[in-house]
Amino acid sequence: MTQLDITTREDRNYLVLTVAGPINSYTFSEFQEKVFKAVAQSDTAIEMDQVTTLSSAGIGVLMAAMEDAAAAGHGLAIVKPSEVVKLALDSTGFGDRFPVVPTLKTV
Repeated sequence: MTQLDITTREDRNYLVLTVAGPINSYTFSEFQEKVFKAVAQSDTAIEMDQVTTLSSAGIGVLMAAMEDAAAAGHGLAIVKPSEVVKLALDSTGFGDRFPVVPTLKTV
């Protein structure tokens, strides 16, 4: 099992989570905790270019986080998704549910 690394920083008026490693059944709870905390506080951008696996558990976290962000009056965007992330989202039919941007400058 490979470790998930999540760092948080502020950039303008939103929080940026940079995620590296696998998001799977072993690591999704850490991902969930940090994402839910971020969307409750602020508009959030999740950099996912270093994500190596995105399981259905991780997709579920993203979907619930979108709803939580909207309920809190905040936005959520995925920044620079890796090919693995793009494939996971597209193959499940959820690719068009998430705002995806190529750089932080477009958030």
